[in-house]
Amino acid sequence: MVRMSGRPTNTPRVVIVGGGFGGLAAAKALRKAPVQVILIDRTNHHVFQPLLYQVATSVLAPSQMSSPIRGILRKHKNTMVIMGDVTGVDKEQRCVFVNDADREHVPVHYDYLILATGVRHSYFGHNEFEKFAPGLKSLADAVAIRNKILSAFELAEAEDNVDLRRDLLTFVLVGAGPTGVEMAAALAVFVRTTLRSEFRRINPTSARIVLIDAARKVLGTFAPSLSDAAEQHLQKLGVEIHLGQAVEKIDSEGVTFGGQRITSKTVIWTAGVAPSPAGKWLGAETDRAGRVRVQSDLSVRGHSEIFVIGDTASLDQDGKPLAGVAQVAMQQGRYAGKLIRRRIAGKNSLKPFRYFDKGTMAVVGKGYAVVQSGKLHIHGLLAWLAWAFIHITFLAQLSLKISVFLQWAWLFLTGQRGSQLIVNYHGSESIPTASPAVSSDRGSPPVTVTALSTK
Repeated sequence: MVRMSGRPTNTPRVVIVGGGFGGLAAAKALRKAPVQVILIDRTNHHVFQPLLYQVATSVLAPSQMSSPIRGILRKHKNTMVIMGDVTGVDKEQRCVFVNDADREHVPVHYDYLILATGVRHSYFGHNEFEKFAPGLKSLADAVAIRNKILSAFELAEAEDNVDLRRDLLTFVLVGAGPTGVEMAAALAVFVRTTLRSEFRRINPTSARIVLIDAARKVLGTFAPSLSDAAEQHLQKLGVEIHLGQAVEKIDSEGVTFGGQRITSKTVIWTAGVAPSPAGKWLGAETDRAGRVRVQSDLSVRGHSEIFVIGDTASLDQDGKPLAGVAQVAMQQGRYAGKLIRRRIAGKNSLKPFRYFDKGTMAVVGKGYAVVQSGKLHIHGLLAWLAWAFIHITFLAQLSLKISVFLQWAWLFLTGQRGSQLIVNYHGSESIPTASPAVSSDRGSPPVTVTALSTK
């Protein structure tokens, strides 16, 4: 960190903030460039975010959809990886400020800066919801939600009070976009296949899965025909859908929306996202959501050496803002890396960035997906096979491609999942019982619970 704090002299230095899809694409584009690349991320791993819900529903283990950033870039001799938290940018001094394990506010200078800092949860002004409704944006989030779901079934198995057992087996997801739909479908399949034979006192198939959204349809960015197909398939899986009704309150006992109240011990936020504070760091123009408005070459107005890409950037194409999806971030990362290479080589600049839309897709349970690519709209098993092939293709390492393919094939054939472990990373505490042990309404004797894990 001390050596990096000095201003670059001979070899141009490119600092990339963020090891997501955009940041990695930029680093790969600069692999053979005559530059020194420093990639900074607050974690040491890259997460394949489209599959986070599969960790949360025990389809995949965390190691099957995440890779160490150093491993991905191990052949990039001009690239250094630093685990640290970027807290600000000084445009005049051309440096970013980094906190690491034992230092704070260390300046790391750059000749070119690429900000690919992604998004975080947005509760639309109701930050008090976060305590009771965790979101799904990181590997830690996915593991925590998996712990919460599995713990709910364990508590229900030991619970004698019928009403409390019902509340424990009620799962509410707020937000019917791709994440909410995929999560709800995967959870419905989970309880109706894998879990149904693993418990003796409860019937996992009686679990109530509720999907809520203020919008009028699920998968709002998809064509109406695909949205309707997805909604119908969710209903076939037993998912209860409430649309056009905004959430008014979330607390430890459940959710209030549209004048209704659903009591639930497990609420998951799959609704909104907000960009990182990059706009504040730069003092740059932002859109209503807080994303940095960039020029056609992805640079910040007045600072051609600073690029903002992915979910952090706001760029209109054909009169519409580009979506915050992985393909946009990857294409922008490659563009920014290639543009820097041309500038260093003294070549003409590139044409303005233009996103090539390869289509969007969402999986809605086992063997069913919806795919939209231009005028091509398909749903069902064929769409699911296309979804599986594309997602395996874009995994970062060959070992992950093989592992995920085998796991999906095994799950499809047998219904057996990856990791169903409740792992408590904060000590070995016991799960607090939902209520004192009492006799059930049907007169069965109370159950003595001797050892259960919290998470």
